[in-house]
Amino acid sequence: MSSKKIQKAIISVYYKDGLDKIIKKLHEQGVELYSTGGTYKFIQDLNIPCIKVESLTNFPEILGGRVKTLHPAIFGGLLAQTDLDADKETMATHNLPFFDLMICNLYPFEEYLNKKATSEELIEKIDIGGVTLIRAAAKNFKDVVCISGPQQYKGFLEILKSQNGETTIEQRMNYACSAFENIKNYDTSISDYFMEK
Repeated sequence: MSSKKIQKAIISVYYKDGLDKIIKKLHEQGVELYSTGGTYKFIQDLNIPCIKVESLTNFPEILGGRVKTLHPAIFGGLLAQTDLDADKETMATHNLPFFDLMICNLYPFEEYLNKKATSEELIEKIDIGGVTLIRAAAKNFKDVVCISGPQQYKGFLEILKSQNGETTIEQRMNYACSAFENIKNYDTSISDYFMEK
């Protein structure tokens, strides 16, 4: 399917500046929102309905927030292919939503590196769940829009407005390409740090 209407979104971000306009537009367009932790509270504070990821996974955030989204209920929703009957059957059997939008950005490892943070602080800024969310959404770009950085918020908002919540396959592929580039740069910063230790 080339053009696709956004119906369900999972949002888990570190940088929230400018996100409010996207959230409001998604809500206006009838998109069902799922979120975690601080992002969930951010959406609630906008008086916009949002479903806590925990209610989907039936499992709380654990280890001080180190584990939030790493669960088949989340990744099934991001990786399921809507044109495969077997995938549709699996999703129906387990009562899982198909996500067609994922907005995520990563813990600011490089920012903390530049601030000369301690080793302990830096280790906690190595994102695990976020990178995995981004990879999953980008891999399944046929079905999912992957917004992987705050620098994409403005352009994505314009797409939501001008295309009434629909995206083209070309747009989704471009966002996927940017996502893998963002992950590559992120992992390079972490790798360089460890190599210099």
